[in-house]
Amino acid sequence: MPKKYVIIGGSAAGPKTASKIRRLDEDCEILMIQKGKYLSMASCGYPYFVGGVFDDPAALINTPTGVARDPQFFSKVKGIKVLIETEATAINREKKTITVKDLPSGKENEIFYDKLVLATGANPVKPPIPGIDLEGINTLQSMEDAIALKDVAKAKKVDSAVIVGGGLIGIETCEAFELAGIKTSVVEMQDQILPFLDWEMAKLVENHMKAKGVNVITGKGVTRFIGENGKLSAIEISGGEQIPCSQAVISIGVRPNTSLASAAGLKTGESGGITVNRFMQTNDPDIYAAGDCVEVTNLITRNRQHFPMGDAANLQGRVVAQNVVEGNREEYSGVIGTGICKVFDFTAGSTGLSQKLAEREGYTNILTAIHAAPDKPGFMGAAPVIIKLVAAKSTGKLLGMQAVGMGDISKRVSMAAMALHGRLCISDMVNLDLPYAPPFSPAIDNFIAAVHMLENKWQHQMEGISSVELKARLDTGEKPCILDMRGPDEFAQMELGIGEKLIPLGALRSRLDELPDDKNTEIILFCKISLRGYEGSRILKAKGYTNVKVMEGGVLAWPYPRKK
Repeated sequence: MPKKYVIIGGSAAGPKTASKIRRLDEDCEILMIQKGKYLSMASCGYPYFVGGVFDDPAALINTPTGVARDPQFFSKVKGIKVLIETEATAINREKKTITVKDLPSGKENEIFYDKLVLATGANPVKPPIPGIDLEGINTLQSMEDAIALKDVAKAKKVDSAVIVGGGLIGIETCEAFELAGIKTSVVEMQDQILPFLDWEMAKLVENHMKAKGVNVITGKGVTRFIGENGKLSAIEISGGEQIPCSQAVISIGVRPNTSLASAAGLKTGESGGITVNRFMQTNDPDIYAAGDCVEVTNLITRNRQHFPMGDAANLQGRVVAQNVVEGNREEYSGVIGTGICKVFDFTAGSTGLSQKLAEREGYTNILTAIHAAPDKPGFMGAAPVIIKLVAAKSTGKLLGMQAVGMGDISKRVSMAAMALHGRLCISDMVNLDLPYAPPFSPAIDNFIAAVHMLENKWQHQMEGISSVELKARLDTGEKPCILDMRGPDEFAQMELGIGEKLIPLGALRSRLDELPDDKNTEIILFCKISLRGYEGSRILKAKGYTNVKVMEGGVLAWPYPRKK
């Protein structure tokens, strides 16, 4: 007798599971249940739809050939029955049935399953802030949300908006509003936007957003929403400041939607997600789960975490399908935490652990390096890429990487992600054979060059100092000897104004008499990207100077205001 597979959830993991099951078993019965009326939505595309990159909402649910992924598509093309606008309200594990309700009619029905897959997704977090139910306050979690905000942006119904939360979706939504001509503010309670980055890297993105006209406020939360006649008119933030706006988008994260699973006695973990084993199987052997409703293993820390990302949901759905059809043979090992986002003409991405996360996880002996360089030769239209690597100092094992800039960030993050999956150390990465041609990269790719810098620090050929550490020392009144290795023309165009002395690299050997007589004096060097700063440090080391440091990333990675 053909088996019956029931999948609850029709966004990412659900349709992937159902489609893969069909490819493995042509004779089985597959039923997919979706509470909303849309299926297989490209939810990561919502901000770009709102921002006008494309105007037809059908593009979010169409196949690459332009066919809508609706119930008829799944039925005719894949042989999968779909019930939309249908809510699963209960699971009876003993009887192996689920109770469903047809939302338009209210009619309830019981459905039998051989194997059940939960792909119930996540719900947006809406904090209990006074006034949060005012008209004009939305999330961007569903197709309905996206269509509503698209209408706001396209019809020019508002002239100012506030994004509450500076994470991935918040920043992408901010760009969408700005591109639509809506003056936008981002309010983030933490001291930085984009929490997957370290502060100094996130600050570079924030500076770019401000240059594009966005009002970015960090370190303050929203205390209340203010309305007139039931409609949003302003928000109030910590300290009492009010920001006029007629539209707000709440984007402070999501929580796994586990109410159905919990009511059925399925286990959940500390992160709130459904607990699954390496086969994506719950504590009930006939029930599996995938997507934003589960928690998974972080392959670096080995901790369990909630990781609501569309690519992970699809990969998990594929694993579930193989295991429910063929028995538990395919494993989903976990995630390393890779992500990326577009911020106007900037890109920010990361993989693995940031420095702050590594320290929070108990890593005490950490080695970092910040490297800045063009992403290809200048004659090919280069753009900057700033990379920060995090490694374990004792072993040289890579722990994480983050990158920001206008150059090709995605490729470099992908390289680092593969290195993390391969558990590579510094010595494994310094001579990687990567594709090179001038249209695509420098002869030594930015990622490998960043690894070289990390190796130089690891082998004590270079001592670095971060911009954050240097600025903190300057703020306490310290006045170290700081040398700018750039040329006079560069200095005239852009100056940090931190008490630096201009000595171009080519003149350093002939101007040693301008340096402190005591060769144990600390000297800090930099240039635009600190390559010349590093070369200068080697010259000074050879001349007997013992306390020479390079400001990592140079002017390009300086996250603070400049003199000019």
